[in-house]
Amino acid sequence: MKKVVLLSSALALLVITSVNSLKIYSEQEAIKDLLMTGYVHGAFNELNPEAMEKTFHKDFAIFSAGEDGEIRRYPIANWVANTKRTKEDPNFNPEDNKWGHKFTNIDITGNSASVKLELIKDGELVYTDYLSLLKFDEDWKVVAKVYYQH
Repeated sequence: MKKVVLLSSALALLVITSVNSLKIYSEQEAIKDLLMTGYVHGAFNELNPEAMEKTFHKDFAIFSAGEDGEIRRYPIANWVANTKRTKEDPNFNPEDNKWGHKFTNIDITGNSASVKLELIKDGELVYTDYLSLLKFDEDWKVVAKVYYQH
């Protein structure tokens, strides 16, 4: 009887762990898909402002260190407008705008997530980005970014 209870408990624990792992994996894949479409391709490779607007929360901003301990804030509206201008510029060459990427970490707790992503151009690491996401209803949105430029 002890063996049956022990085996049943172990099996139940395995099932619960597997279900949780599948859910986390599914959420990680949803975040990767979102970032591939609206960030890697939207903001970089394809310059797709519409995809950016779907990916980033309306209150999103890029934060960076300014002079004298101030925080610089670059709102999504400015970034999207700049992306549109760049794409429409007659001198813009999409072939010169190819970026590679590497997801180095995706951490999810409940409806919060953080992603560490490296952006590579011409074989060189250019940016290490730290993206914060929140899940609203069923949709993940990027709400903030800090980065390091190599």
